[in-house]
Amino acid sequence: MNTVIKHKLTDFGVALIAVLVGAAVIHFGDKLLGVTLEFYFGVSTFSPTWVLDLFFVPFLAGIVVSMVYGLGGKIWAHFSPLIVRIVSFYDYHYVTAPPEGGLLLPIYYWLLVVVVAVEFAAIGGFVGEIIIKKTYGRTREKHLLHKRYRKEAPEPVASNKPHDG
Repeated sequence: MNTVIKHKLTDFGVALIAVLVGAAVIHFGDKLLGVTLEFYFGVSTFSPTWVLDLFFVPFLAGIVVSMVYGLGGKIWAHFSPLIVRIVSFYDYHYVTAPPEGGLLLPIYYWLLVVVVAVEFAAIGGFVGEIIIKKTYGRTREKHLLHKRYRKEAPEPVASNKPHDG
């Protein structure tokens, strides 16, 4: 098999594992906090644990995805909350009935919840990449750059002119 194809398959495998680990973080965070973002119980729905589950758990999952995948993990961090929220909404819409006094969120409100969770996961992925690089922005140290991007100093040109020295 071609080495380029092997590299791409390995890269995709690591990305898949990173996304699934991030999805597990979100799923178990939901279970640990006891919050179901897909249900609406009136104003009492918006508790501190609900806010924690919507903002902090995807943020933490984004950091985990970046730590597992490496640089480029902020792109893959988008998929973890997307997978968990779609599976959860499908489960509660078609399989499990809402609890007593609760309603399933309408699709347009649910999409807002999904977008917010995905964006906080992306922010977490960005923070995870900063943790990996140990710097923000472009690196100035030449030894930290990838060998493809290192610019070697040009060879000094010898001249026959005497210089004052």
